[in-house]
Amino acid sequence: MQLRVLAFVLAGGKGTRLYPLTKERAKPAVPFGGQYRIVDFVLSNLVNSGIYSSYVLIQFKSQSLLQHIREGWESGGFLKSHFIIPVPAQMRSPGETWYRGTADAIFQNINLIEQADPHVVAIFGADHIYRMNIREMIEFHEQKRAQATVAAIPVDKQFASEFGVIEAGDDGRILGFHEKNPDAPTMPGDPNQVYASMGNYIFSTGLLLRELYADAANENSSHDFGRDILPGLVGKSELFAYDFQTNRIPGDPAGSSNYWRDVGTIDAYYDASMDLRAVSPELNLYNRQWPLRTAGYPDPPAKFIFDEDGRRGHSVDSVIAGGTILSGGGVKNSVLGRGVRVHSGAQVEDSILFDNCDIGRRAKVRRAILDKNVRIPPDTEIGYDLEKDRKLYHVTESGIVVVEGHRSHVEVATMQI
Repeated sequence: MQLRVLAFVLAGGKGTRLYPLTKERAKPAVPFGGQYRIVDFVLSNLVNSGIYSSYVLIQFKSQSLLQHIREGWESGGFLKSHFIIPVPAQMRSPGETWYRGTADAIFQNINLIEQADPHVVAIFGADHIYRMNIREMIEFHEQKRAQATVAAIPVDKQFASEFGVIEAGDDGRILGFHEKNPDAPTMPGDPNQVYASMGNYIFSTGLLLRELYADAANENSSHDFGRDILPGLVGKSELFAYDFQTNRIPGDPAGSSNYWRDVGTIDAYYDASMDLRAVSPELNLYNRQWPLRTAGYPDPPAKFIFDEDGRRGHSVDSVIAGGTILSGGGVKNSVLGRGVRVHSGAQVEDSILFDNCDIGRRAKVRRAILDKNVRIPPDTEIGYDLEKDRKLYHVTESGIVVVEGHRSHVEVATMQI
């Protein structure tokens, strides 16, 4: 049987722990890996898995996310069942409120499900860095004759308060669900780990519609899948956990490990970005059978110029996006976005630079994240005197300096009359 699959991508979170990178943008719109956005991972997973009908639910500070989706992802018209469409908050609740929780976000768009009449609905978050063959999860859901399936992965028990924690039987059946409980039970035989929900769900449509209507009518509900709907299904419906560790990506070497990161904090985001610099990174962006897609930009190739002592354009163990020019400057252990300029004598080390940053002559940047359009004046040092940096920038407890960006100048076209 050909399954009709409708996907919803939850991309409306504030991302407060990623501040100041989320000061002017939603978390899914935060750049990653030089030329991508965090939302590109879930959208690529869906398309690569053969799921072509997706709604992206947006809410807070959504302009940059809307622009990115429309430039690189939004489609429709050529086939009725092929589309990726951003959906702003519809205010369909009785009080005309913003989304009150993940379940309410889907309920406020329940008409889209009823109109499409899919066999199953995939509900995925947009704020994690990972690759996943979602087709395998759907096949697991069908094989188990499940009504709801939750993707799960072991994480250190110290993070139990940040996830929904699953108790599962040997066959994957969910026996208990504990939402963000620091005292949640650990995995059998491993007291150091808990089995955590990844926030990715497959629902059979009939069950989902029934539960959404019931939850919306419950005045005592927080209208959230993890807090309300999933715990309420335990022991009442066929509810299973899908082990993400068993997931296989076409084109990856046999035995390769699965990569998933919750980049909810500046430090976690920094560490995940630095993972890309490895000779054989766990997160493989070079598998042509499973491409990471993004908006298409008309960038020229990166360029490295000048070869003189004190003025040598070079990069070591780094990721450099298109349009970037190392004009006599050096970059080491870093990730640079599009259109960056590193001028003569400047040094960038262990850092992440977003699009259009400009590093002046002889400037030095170390263990820093520079938001887009940041201009570092000549001879400036960032990351070398943290006490001084704290007076000017945001500095994490681990010593990562975050320099806020500036809005780019937008020119309005003139018209000859």
